[in-house]
Amino acid sequence: MQQLFLAECLDERTDISYYERNRNTLYDGLTTIGYECPSPEGAFYLFMKTPIDDKEFCEKAKKYNILVVPGSAFACPGYCRIAYCVSYETICNSLPKFEELYKWLKKSAERCNINLSIISNREIMIGLDNRHLDT
Repeated sequence: MQQLFLAECLDERTDISYYERNRNTLYDGLTTIGYECPSPEGAFYLFMKTPIDDKEFCEKAKKYNILVVPGSAFACPGYCRIAYCVSYETICNSLPKFEELYKWLKKSAERCNINLSIISNREIMIGLDNRHLDT
């Protein structure tokens, strides 16, 4: 039975433009804000470099109603995984929250005399321990 059904679907094409639009909007938005992301080439998610420990970043992101997964869960510490197989509206609504989070991180780093754009995640983690961060 399955073989008959699959035979009927062989010539079907999938419209992936929906995911391409989500991917491009998310990637362009995040990189414009100042986050670093390798350009995603497939799947339904992208990895974004986290300016602090990936698990701490994901916990802080929850306070901005952003749900991301630590990259360390996928053997990519220092990154978080963001799914873009959601509605386009969700992608658009998330970008201002990502910007608020970035501004908070930058403000916290400046108070500690740390430049987010030129140092590694490890150095940021050393400088931005919980005693220096506002919640």
